[in-house]
Amino acid sequence: MFQNSKTALVFLTLLVVTTNILAQKTSPKFKVIAFFTGKSDRAHISFVGEAGKWFPKIAKENNFQFDTTSNWSNMNPAFLSSYQVIVFLDTRPEKPSQREAFEKFMENGGGWMGFHFSAFALTPSMYAQDWDWYHESFLGSGQYKSNTWRPTTAILKVEKARHPAMRHLPSTFTSAPNEWYRWEKDLKANPDIEVLASIDSSSFPLGTGPKPHEIWHSGYYPVVWTNKKYKMIYLNMGHNDIDYENKTNKELSFTLENEIQNKIIVDGLLWMGGAKK
Repeated sequence: MFQNSKTALVFLTLLVVTTNILAQKTSPKFKVIAFFTGKSDRAHISFVGEAGKWFPKIAKENNFQFDTTSNWSNMNPAFLSSYQVIVFLDTRPEKPSQREAFEKFMENGGGWMGFHFSAFALTPSMYAQDWDWYHESFLGSGQYKSNTWRPTTAILKVEKARHPAMRHLPSTFTSAPNEWYRWEKDLKANPDIEVLASIDSSSFPLGTGPKPHEIWHSGYYPVVWTNKKYKMIYLNMGHNDIDYENKTNKELSFTLENEIQNKIIVDGLLWMGGAKK
């Protein structure tokens, strides 16, 4: 078949390379499961819908599997054993058994990425602060304190450029429009928390009101951070702008249309899943 051994060696090398490429395309490097509720606040529902279209696209481009579920009873050890990374798109688990399963998943080295409302807790409210491990120890933020309004862009400052999720970002960049949260706890004072990005002072005044307290004029506001004890990242982004004022409920902005900001998500997931570009 082959005229000489050199030709045979070239053929076999090409065969091995082709087989490896096909294997990489058919076998995902890791699996991500995104939990969502999608039942309240049109801005959050809009983000969930946007994420449902965007994440499969980047999963295909980066060779990982992305699945979604709105059934929070799937937050159990048997179901989670198939996945390496969990994403909370809008809310959090509420039942004790679900919370216990999530804690064990994280303590056993699993990855987690949470967006915007997934960190919300306020007592009294529909989402009370009744989970100390999650809000006090894991996130370190405690309860929600206030927010800006309307959703606006902000200049964000990268604080840990060497972190795997931040390594492809410029020192400052403009975010997608968002409703920005302020927290009860001082994240900078927590030795377990590493702030990855915060609102740059050039963003002030931030927000348009109409209420005065909805416009921030100064202060320190972390918006992306990790807990060094876990493989996790929280991003305050995830609230699309909706035309509430004119009662059209039209979507005016999309979180995942910001290519620079998206690098945090993509590189963050690759870091959590143990994959490399």
